[in-house]
Amino acid sequence: MTPRGRHDGGRMPPIRKGLGQHFLDDPRILDRIVDALEPSHADTVIEVGPGQGSLTARLHGKVGHLILIEYDRALAERLRNRYADDATVTVMQADVLTVKLSDVAGGPFKLVGNIPYYITTPILFQALESPRPTVAVYLVQREVAQRLVAEPGTSEYGALSVNAQAFARIEILFRVAPGSFRPPPKVESAVIRVTPLTNSVIADEEQPAFRKLVQDSFGFRRKQMRRVVRELLDIDAAGADALLASAEIDPSVRPETLNPEAFARLARAISRGSSARS
Repeated sequence: MTPRGRHDGGRMPPIRKGLGQHFLDDPRILDRIVDALEPSHADTVIEVGPGQGSLTARLHGKVGHLILIEYDRALAERLRNRYADDATVTVMQADVLTVKLSDVAGGPFKLVGNIPYYITTPILFQALESPRPTVAVYLVQREVAQRLVAEPGTSEYGALSVNAQAFARIEILFRVAPGSFRPPPKVESAVIRVTPLTNSVIADEEQPAFRKLVQDSFGFRRKQMRRVVRELLDIDAAGADALLASAEIDPSVRPETLNPEAFARLARAISRGSSARS
């Protein structure tokens, strides 16, 4: 039986590989994801990509309001039928990247989801835009998880690491084997918890310029910062050295060695320089 005795929509829709659908159906892993979210009846929880509803069923009844955002029309309709008589569950058939999550929640919210691997990064960045969830728990590709928590100077450290760590504390909670999914993906997965920082290294209004600087800098990953700044700002070596000195950055270091705080100082130095020239 489904909640309140409603029919769940009948036969399960076919798996759409083009949407990166790999449904998690391992009860132990699902329970651990719920535990990591630490749900309470006071919570509004947004679940991204609920799919066939396995995680949804475990969250249902544990939170005050459960909002499901599902792109697949057939799966969304099935979930809508299943929870039609339950006012604590809202089903949205939508592309999550077009949704303002905080507006949908209408207040503080938690975020959870088995994210399609091909849109992991856009979803992560979307959720780091203010106002942010109080906590987010994601199932992602293990390689992405490792990049998110990577430290400066390591091979996994890059623009994704910097842009995420500037706004949140990220933990890898546990790995998930391919056999926990149907159909099994070709890669290993991991569950991560993302907790926004009380004081992020960059202000919200500075976020677009910061992200662009980080992304562009890692396009010159192996170059020294003197060369990186010269290329990005079209200035001479003396100007680049002066700018880097104001940001307390050694001109001879490479982008892959700089932590988020250093990039934040550089972004502000560039902004001050732009303001002085205008």
